[in-house]
Amino acid sequence: MDFGLPSARPGVKALRSSKIREVANAGMGKEDVIAFWFGEPDEVTPEFIRRAGIEALERGETFYTQNLGIPSLREALASYVTRLHRAESMALSMDNIAVTSSGMSALMLATQALVSPGDRVVIVTPVWPNLVEIPRIIGAEAVTFALTYSSAGWTLDLERLLATLTPGTRMVYINSPNNPTGWTISNQEQRAILDHCRRHGIWILSDDAYERLYYGNGIAPSFIGITDARDRIISANTFSKSWLMTGWRLGWLVVPSELTPDLGTLLEYNTSCAPSFVQRAGVVAVEQGEAVIERTKARFHRARDFLIRELNTIPGVEATPPPGAMYAFFKVAGAKDTLTFCKRLVAEVGLGLAPGIAFGPEGEGFVRWCFASDEDRLAQGIGRLKKFMAHR
Repeated sequence: MDFGLPSARPGVKALRSSKIREVANAGMGKEDVIAFWFGEPDEVTPEFIRRAGIEALERGETFYTQNLGIPSLREALASYVTRLHRAESMALSMDNIAVTSSGMSALMLATQALVSPGDRVVIVTPVWPNLVEIPRIIGAEAVTFALTYSSAGWTLDLERLLATLTPGTRMVYINSPNNPTGWTISNQEQRAILDHCRRHGIWILSDDAYERLYYGNGIAPSFIGITDARDRIISANTFSKSWLMTGWRLGWLVVPSELTPDLGTLLEYNTSCAPSFVQRAGVVAVEQGEAVIERTKARFHRARDFLIRELNTIPGVEATPPPGAMYAFFKVAGAKDTLTFCKRLVAEVGLGLAPGIAFGPEGEGFVRWCFASDEDRLAQGIGRLKKFMAHR
């Protein structure tokens, strides 16, 4: 019997390839390309965090750890999240924390724990493409719900979302502050969604990767601050953005304590555990890194304001200041194929940006620019975009 050529299962072959990576592959290795396509800060991890990892290696911490993470990191994260979002009377404990090998892994593990093939999962978009593909990997039905764009920015049609969260829906994914738009959900919207999901038994998976990169007052609104122990809410987070630790691949989940043992089992069958020396660096980041976050946020705030101002001087470009995250998601008049647009930017002027179509059909006509960079480099990029647009 002929079984054909070796191949992955159909559900995997149907996954979208990354159009961000497609643009990057067209420009990587070329001299004089200024790249803003990936969501990554341009600074190395602070020395005191690196030193903690180095010292752990020098002590010989190269062995397996507990599946859920070393106790000192889980306790530090419980205290950190409580300080940000909760009164001491509602303090979290290490039983609410699972340490993961990256924020991406945290999102996948949470979905593996709760979503079955055929389940209905709603994802608020435009969004980082991984969030739409995660339920599809598992064989669930991924239903996208689009934010609304106007010249004032991106907003959520709350009543329409609640109508989309029908009885029988298993989970809703909400990324706020949002990649790529910077849209940030309000406390009032969170409470309405939580009340609705309580009535229908719907899980909320909150992707909080950018919660500290919020340019309003304080920190971004969080579901963690309005939940009780019985709520079906999971928060996924990462060390990558707040503490400039993208390459360390360290994240965490905040979960109801009843779910923690099952996550420990899933961790055993996925990665076993995050590396010990990486977790030691994480402890130091959480306990001593507040100044890093404040400095980074102030720096990105200045970069955001500079970039938005400069983008709006270019004919055919419309840019609104994002309330959070580290991206300008700007509209380009007449850009009906942003993948081709961004490939031409690389080829013709050496500017690397991410096409809006990478974040779903709702993003077509827009381009994402990561502004986690210094102003001189941003200014060089603006000059190249102006040149391209003038001859387009």
